[in-house]
Amino acid sequence: MTPPDVTTPAARQAVPPAPVRPGATLAVTSAATAVALMTYTAPMVTLPATAASLHTPLSAQAWLLNGTPLGLAALLLVAGSLADDHGRRRVFLGGTLALGLTTALGALASSTWLFTLSRIAQGAASAAVLASSLGLLVHAYPTAAGRVRATGVWGAFVSGGIATGPLVAGALATWDWRAAYAVLGAAALLVALLGTRTLSESRAPRGGRPDMAGALTFGAALVSLVAALTLGRDGWLRAPVGLLVAAAALLVLVFVLVERRAATPMIDPGLLRRAPFLASSAGGLFTGLAVIGLFSFLPAILQQSLGMSAMNTAWLFLLWSGLSFAVALQARRLAGRVSPRHQLALGFALHAAGVLAMLGAIGAGSWTRLLPGLVVAGVGSGLLNAALPLVAVESVPAARAAMGSGANQTFRYIGSCAGVALTIAIVTSSDTPARGTDLALAVSAGLAAAGALGMLVFRERV
Repeated sequence: MTPPDVTTPAARQAVPPAPVRPGATLAVTSAATAVALMTYTAPMVTLPATAASLHTPLSAQAWLLNGTPLGLAALLLVAGSLADDHGRRRVFLGGTLALGLTTALGALASSTWLFTLSRIAQGAASAAVLASSLGLLVHAYPTAAGRVRATGVWGAFVSGGIATGPLVAGALATWDWRAAYAVLGAAALLVALLGTRTLSESRAPRGGRPDMAGALTFGAALVSLVAALTLGRDGWLRAPVGLLVAAAALLVLVFVLVERRAATPMIDPGLLRRAPFLASSAGGLFTGLAVIGLFSFLPAILQQSLGMSAMNTAWLFLLWSGLSFAVALQARRLAGRVSPRHQLALGFALHAAGVLAMLGAIGAGSWTRLLPGLVVAGVGSGLLNAALPLVAVESVPAARAAMGSGANQTFRYIGSCAGVALTIAIVTSSDTPARGTDLALAVSAGLAAAGALGMLVFRERV
């Protein structure tokens, strides 16, 4: 008898889906997340060399740092919705491939704007990777205990990417700052290849078309806001700054109206009435404002004020980011004893204490005075990175895990964009770098304290 033709539609439908491989899924998604965060943090220690090579004025250096978080914040929500509706594996692989290509293109940029555009594209690709990763993990680990372990490891790799990105960039910067982007681009392409062999597809379709109108208005609002914060260093009351702030507010209003009319909105309006979702979003926002905003520019301050090399700066900051990685990896042991919300509050409080301990270090010209503060802030950052992904997936129904992840990280990178621009504006508009740095540290501590208070205010459930 002739064997059945497996190429027919009926036969294809009878083929069972690929089995879920939890360990492989965790390994591949964590590796991709680490590469995305390495790409994100690479400019931290190469900013002076990159700005010199591209002839970037001081007033525009915020764009060199803010390109990737801008792309992330603009597209994380729509990427999460696309992943849930059209396939998390598909979005993950597309994002990882795009991350590899756009990162490699960043090495070829010849001007500030070309480099910034490549960084925005890297952020958009990273949005697809980060939003779909947690959706894949929720599908691979359906039990609560398994989910705590998986999100803890994934959160640790967020810290790991932050830790190793500056080291890789600093090591290669001794030859050429562009080399780091070529190496990271190749790493992303390798992870994409591994993903095609290990990941199984999952989705939770709602029907309807992607909310591109919402993505466009939301992205335009972010660009306007970041531009206003960047230009504000030359005077907050100038007309261009006021017009950009007004444009951002108007575009946010348009976005809200678009979302109310959309059949498949980027974010389910019903989630805005859930206290856990609001806590998740606030946690992401204040992490970006207080933590990422400060530590994105602090390495450049050390190089410019204390004359440290890119590699020495990277090693110093490994104390902060390495501790963050180690703490995030072990934080899963707190499950059942400390709620994620209280873990976030403790993380913010430790960050505030750590940065306050750094006051006066730049004025004294002593990098050793930073060490105690980096240790305390590193522990706080690890607690934040471990708790945020768990809070994100628990704040929404399991079928909307990628949307929950996208929303949490959207607010995280909105805060990052604003925090970087605000930090640069504070430091560069002060009389001296030492005074500006101390003021930026104080502002970061105040924002972290507000984040800690906010986590204590939100209830665990509606």
